[in-house]
Amino acid sequence: MMSRGPQTSVSATARRARKRPATPVLGGLDGSYKSVNNDFICPICFDLIDEAYMTKCGHSFCHNCIERSLERNNRCPRCGVPIENSSQIFPNFTLMELIRKHKAEDQKSNLDRQPSVQDWQCMSQDLDLVDINNVMSLLAMRKQLLEQGSKVSEARMLKTFLEEVRTRKEKELEKLQRQLEILKQDCKVADDKLQEYEQRNLNCPDHLVPNGLSSSSEAGPSSSSSEPSVVSDRRIRSETAVLEPFAGGSATRPSFDLTEAQKKRKLSQHFEDLEKVYIDTRSGAGLGSESAGSLESFANCLSKFSQYTSVRAVASLNYTHEVFTNSSSIVSSIEFDRDSELFAIAGVTKKIKIYEYSIVRDAVVDLHYPITEMSCESKISCIAWNPYKKHMLSSADYNGIVYMWDTSTNMRTQMFQEHEKRCWSVDFNTMDPKMLASGSDDTKVKLWDWDRSRSVMTIEGGANVCCVKFNPTTRYNLAFGSADHCVHYYDLRHPREALYVFRGHGKAVSYVKFLNGTDMVSASTDSQLKMWSLGCHNAISTFKGHINEKNFVGLATDGDYVACGSENNSLYVYYKGLSRQILTYKFEPARKLIEKPGKDDDSTEFVSAVTWKPNSNVLVAANSQGLVKLLELV
Repeated sequence: MMSRGPQTSVSATARRARKRPATPVLGGLDGSYKSVNNDFICPICFDLIDEAYMTKCGHSFCHNCIERSLERNNRCPRCGVPIENSSQIFPNFTLMELIRKHKAEDQKSNLDRQPSVQDWQCMSQDLDLVDINNVMSLLAMRKQLLEQGSKVSEARMLKTFLEEVRTRKEKELEKLQRQLEILKQDCKVADDKLQEYEQRNLNCPDHLVPNGLSSSSEAGPSSSSSEPSVVSDRRIRSETAVLEPFAGGSATRPSFDLTEAQKKRKLSQHFEDLEKVYIDTRSGAGLGSESAGSLESFANCLSKFSQYTSVRAVASLNYTHEVFTNSSSIVSSIEFDRDSELFAIAGVTKKIKIYEYSIVRDAVVDLHYPITEMSCESKISCIAWNPYKKHMLSSADYNGIVYMWDTSTNMRTQMFQEHEKRCWSVDFNTMDPKMLASGSDDTKVKLWDWDRSRSVMTIEGGANVCCVKFNPTTRYNLAFGSADHCVHYYDLRHPREALYVFRGHGKAVSYVKFLNGTDMVSASTDSQLKMWSLGCHNAISTFKGHINEKNFVGLATDGDYVACGSENNSLYVYYKGLSRQILTYKFEPARKLIEKPGKDDDSTEFVSAVTWKPNSNVLVAANSQGLVKLLELV
């Protein structure tokens, strides 16, 4: 008995201290109390306040509720503050306005709310058979209206789609009709020219016929069927007269003619590209040339496209003769000098070797030695000849140093050391030969004057700069590619901001070359070449076919053709405007003196450098094994 007293007292105190839980209902609806703002609920009746009145302590109640409460107890039901009489309560007009808006919003939400299945079940309990039949009739009518509305909506959608298709097809038809009209006119022009040529007497005198031609060619156009062949022979002779001879050949280059079957096969292989070039050219938007829009422009394109059929090797040489070592022999850069008489080769062996082109080309045996050689302290990434001084050459290396060389004495004449990381590229300004530019992994492009020991200008590239190239027709314009996947084009008079930024590559831009003063081509490790035109931010052509995912594979152009290396140990040649390669040349795999059995593939070899001999059909390319090839397009 003595132990129960304190326990009973504690439990009683706990019951008195426990607050009454909030009511879970509002207007008889279970769970509705939580969905209503508590400020709108009367603390006496637990319903929405009707005609809100406020006590002097600031609490609001229904008018009737507070009146009845004050009749029993002259205290506030919420806080217990004494209230002597009903004169000490006042209307709360602000709260009444808020409650009115709340009721209006609640009614609107109830009207918008679709009745649920449970609501229909509750409603159906009070319906008799007649009411159910009426409801079913109404539901059937509603269903019919909804189905009809759905069919109308479907019909309208179908009509809209068909009208849009018809509009687009009409536009395509109109475009095709315009193209057909152009084609008819061009066919007529071509037919008139052909008839004009066939009517001319193109018989060639005997003393002008080369000895190497066949008897059918020497006989002249004895019949109408032979006239086109003579015309083709003469045209090819006139076009190729200025080109250089083959190795060990005569002073004039022999002509090559394609048979009709070869021409048709080559046209078929590139028909889609040629069709696009024709349409774009005739509409004035193709090739980026000034003569775009004329039939002669496309005829010139077609003639150059079909001019060459293959690539043949004229001569071979090795960048290194260290066949017993496993050291790398990658050739990183090949360049011709001012007069195209000498070409220099540089790479990771830290040597610059200079060869005389005519000696290499005309040699009977492929055993060639450089006429001079210069050594560097680090691997060489790029070289460039001065366009004004014949014996001046510049090089950039992995230490970030730019050297100036005098190839006649093999001496360094200048050294620039401001780059903080590897320098990838160097180039001379054609219009101002004293100026050269270099790009580096330190994200900077620096401009140098050969008479000064420090740079004259620095451009912040924002990312690793992989290549730099001056516009060959202007003094103040420079393009460079970087690891931000973009080609940046600058006016050096305003170096704070790029004049153009060309975006489209998916990886770092490794090379930039100019085809002319307005068009340039870029290479990237996304296995694509892209051609850009100044003033047009999108690429006007994209070249695909070669493989380039991780290495520098070289890039060269003569203005019409673009050559690049590939990581399948091949050289690819493209014609501008055509997206697919027109010619390829496969380097033979390197055969080492000591080979492991079962490893005779060239999967790790790639073409690493290429250059075009100016104003010729000759290329010089090298691969990662140090094998250098003089190649000729025939």
